Amino acid sequence: MLREISIKAKHDQATLAKGVETQSVFRLEGNWYFDQAVVDMHNLRVTERTYVCPHKGTCFWIDLVTDNGTIADVAWMYTIVKPNYEHIKDKIAFYGGTRHATTEA
Repeated sequence: MLREISIKAKHDQATLAKGVETQSVFRLEGNWYFDQAVVDMHNLRVTERTYVCPHKGTCFWIDLVTDNGTIADVAWMYTIVKPNYEHIKDKIAFYGGTRHATTEA
């Protein structure tokens, strides 16, 4: 059975990403990867900060902008991927479960 996955901002319960678990929304290593089409980028900002994973490639961190300030690193996007990780290229990833600024619903 397909299930709907959403990621919400904890501070106001706004939906940041929402989709049905398929090839466009999938879990990898405990985190959720979403096609950009199902992510509301209104309050999300892709930064210039990067992280290089020795297995997956290079990602850019995404911050959440709120009325009270900016919350760093709530999501990330791999723009350069290594072999066998092509399926995560340009997807927006969020932590699974509940973290400092987001919660899985």
